[in-house]
Amino acid sequence: MKLTGFDGKIALVTGANGGIGKALVTLLLESGAIVVATDLTVPNDEGSMPSRLLAEALDVADAEAVDALVERVERELGPIDIGLNVAGVLQSGTVETITDDEWRRVFAVNSDGVFHLSRALARVMTSRRRGAIVTVSSNAAGVPRHAMAAYAASKAAATMFTRCLGLELAPVGIRCNIVAPGSTLTPMQTGMWVDEQGAQRVIAGLPEHYKAGIPLGKLATPDDIAHSVMFLLSDQAGHITMSDLYVDGGATLRA
Repeated sequence: MKLTGFDGKIALVTGANGGIGKALVTLLLESGAIVVATDLTVPNDEGSMPSRLLAEALDVADAEAVDALVERVERELGPIDIGLNVAGVLQSGTVETITDDEWRRVFAVNSDGVFHLSRALARVMTSRRRGAIVTVSSNAAGVPRHAMAAYAASKAAATMFTRCLGLELAPVGIRCNIVAPGSTLTPMQTGMWVDEQGAQRVIAGLPEHYKAGIPLGKLATPDDIAHSVMFLLSDQAGHITMSDLYVDGGATLRA
């Protein structure tokens, strides 16, 4: 089945320099979308910029910058029909060691950033009575994680915000969904490993941290997550909203 609903549509992606963000930019372009790819530094694809790709620097924690970019895209390119909240940061550490600045930084990106972009898009999409927004959250939003309280709490906030937004926007035909990845082969994941056995330990489980293993016996790839996001954005998911889809190889034993 070929997913439809992307050809000629404008999509705005945050976190486009990360593994999942890059995979989504590629899939959107392959599906015929016009993509505005954003991150703290200007995203690039090794010097090759397709005519349907606009790369912009954006700090999602800056509400004014987000509003300004959405306004400019709408004015210069056209209506944004697809919004992707992919930007995220990880902060590990037990609660007693996390500083106020670290806590605020995680929430500024993972929660406030989702709020800023989603609010800006809701304001322009509502009058058109169409659009789809997906937030890339985490399975840590629904399952406690040792030494990851700030990250898990910020993702839980982003998840519930997106579901509430979906409830508000459903009457005007705008769909809002969440994809919750588990352990995925991205720099965020590999940065937590102390040696070359990191992947095997995650797959097997970490009982000392009360973390179950992955029943499918493998880590996700960025494409695994991106394809799930694409489905929720597509015409084929036209009757799905407020969904929280776990894509974690069964690690959390829930859907």
